[in-house]
Amino acid sequence: MQEISKGANVSLTALSEDAGAVVVSLGWTSATGAGDADVSVLLLDENGKIRSENDFYFYNHPAAADGSVQLLGKTPTANGDEDRISVDLTAVPEDVARIVVAASQYGGARFGDLDDLRMTVSDRAGEPLVGYSIEDAGVETAFIFGELYRRGEEWKFRAVGQGYETGLTGLATDFGIDVLEDTEPATATEAVPAAVPAPPQEGGEAAVPAATPTPRPAAATESGATAAPEAAAAAAAARAAVPAQTRGRAPRTTRKKVTLPKVAKKSLAENDTWRTARLFPVPSLKSDREREVRATSVLLSVMAQVPELGRRLTAGFGAPAGRMQTFTEVPLPHGDTPKRPDGVIRVERAGKLWTALVETKTHGNPLKDEQVQQYMDIAARRGYEAVITLSNDVALDGSPVVDVKIDGRRKHKVSLWHLSWAEVAHQAQMLIRHEGVGNAAHAWLLQELLEYLQHENSGCHGFQNMGPAWVPVRKGIEDETISPDDERAVDVVESWERLIRQVCLRLGGELGQKALPVQRTRRDSDPRARRVASAAALCADGKLSAELRIDGTSSVIAVIADLRTGKVRTSVDIPAPEGSYPLATTKRLLRALAEAPADLHVQTLVEGENGPRGTLERLRPEPGDLLPRDGAAPGGFRLSLIKGMGNTRGNTESGFIRGVDASVDRFYHGVVAHLGAFEARGGRG
Repeated sequence: MQEISKGANVSLTALSEDAGAVVVSLGWTSATGAGDADVSVLLLDENGKIRSENDFYFYNHPAAADGSVQLLGKTPTANGDEDRISVDLTAVPEDVARIVVAASQYGGARFGDLDDLRMTVSDRAGEPLVGYSIEDAGVETAFIFGELYRRGEEWKFRAVGQGYETGLTGLATDFGIDVLEDTEPATATEAVPAAVPAPPQEGGEAAVPAATPTPRPAAATESGATAAPEAAAAAAAARAAVPAQTRGRAPRTTRKKVTLPKVAKKSLAENDTWRTARLFPVPSLKSDREREVRATSVLLSVMAQVPELGRRLTAGFGAPAGRMQTFTEVPLPHGDTPKRPDGVIRVERAGKLWTALVETKTHGNPLKDEQVQQYMDIAARRGYEAVITLSNDVALDGSPVVDVKIDGRRKHKVSLWHLSWAEVAHQAQMLIRHEGVGNAAHAWLLQELLEYLQHENSGCHGFQNMGPAWVPVRKGIEDETISPDDERAVDVVESWERLIRQVCLRLGGELGQKALPVQRTRRDSDPRARRVASAAALCADGKLSAELRIDGTSSVIAVIADLRTGKVRTSVDIPAPEGSYPLATTKRLLRALAEAPADLHVQTLVEGENGPRGTLERLRPEPGDLLPRDGAAPGGFRLSLIKGMGNTRGNTESGFIRGVDASVDRFYHGVVAHLGAFEARGGRG
């Protein structure tokens, strides 16, 4: 990969023969784990202006109809997370001269608060081509990281690094997106981001609001009402940025999309023994082979019929936007014995074909290195672009799911990608519950796919097993006989990271918000070294720990599994509002937690030491018990729930994996979801 400095440019064609489509990655880290930014992409003409409002892509308008641009969302990396954008350069309209890639922050945050600001461009095969790091970020609230631009018949990349103290509004104005003056105070309804569909009408249809930049949600009460005037004012300022073409008329609304109602219609069955007919029945599945064949066929069929899902699952793998066809059990020559990959995906665009072989595993069965290696060799010989593995395992950056060798002598490169069944379910959930699809039939197909994946007989339940090292490591910790350099402890730490990633996928799909693990190490640190250090800590204190952050909340959720006590602790630290009276603060906190579990532990945080603590049940009648005896002002509060974890390997209801997932779910819905009213009154740090 070539590193360039600010202002430099490089030809993508000179760096790769496979640069017709690229994946642009924007990344950063934060010492607190709370830093974040929103990515946006602008298509500009020769005059450096957008052609229409459709040329501005952001979190509420994430994809171009022609497939030229698609925001793929955040992806965990070894040392944080990054936003990835798929750009099909062959599909970019001829009158687009530049593609600007930017990011903006909200709520008063600045880019100087983030570390390791970086942009990377990779080719269709996932091979990094060029990278650029921003070293001089300060008070800026928006940044242009870089741009792709035409020079004759080729595309080039330029490292820009231009910052704006005026945020998204200032950046948008430079490119022809006018800013309307908004003198009316923002209402609670106006503060809701445009990505949230309107309430479903009869038939399940919901209109998607106009693709104009709208604010991130302000902290809200349980009913969704905005509680802080200052948050509403900030929302109004962000909402004011709309394309110049929309002035003087109502905002343009995109075509209707369909989401499924959250409340199911009343059943017409006489009793609970009547089962709804399913498009993809699963009760008869008996063997692993049957599960793999059925799951592959079901998924690939729905991908071909529902363009939104097919594109969502393949765009990050370098597939173009085009006509997709899928096949199963395709015989391909390989020596004396033909091989039959579980599936083949082909996408056609402008007479060119993109092809990926698919290898599927279900029910926790591991992928086989030798088998995947054979498919990589077949794909290279036949000029195919990718091999996609699909299993219950969850991929981690810097930790391969299978070990294959790439023959560097071959001119044609084949990329190897991995999907988890949990990721497939997450994307289906996001489409049918939160973002919408093209028509009711597509929504119904996605619902049937989700029902299939969630059935106990499908074998497609995501990460289910902590691996062979789990039992001996847990026993060694209980007996205090495990060595700090035991390699099996590293395997357990890696499995723990996969579990946390899956918890984030499930919770994010349910909420319609991005949920990601938090890493507090620098981006250039070695993932292996980090896991070795975590394994040594596990052997010393018997605890697995992780943090996760949910978009739209200001708090980081900490998860600690204590293998010695058999308890899972979920907690969150929230700062106390500055300048408020301590007793009034504690009363307001307890009012916000009126619906929280009675066994919630609340502890006052005082500088230099931990303050008073107690359960919510005991503190509700006596809020003053949370105040320090010496009159010191509370610096914040730590809210914790403690739950017993299972003793099995994770394949039963009482298993460790399900215990951790249930703990996070209970903590979010029982505690974090109720903190909006408290934080909106100034509880943000």
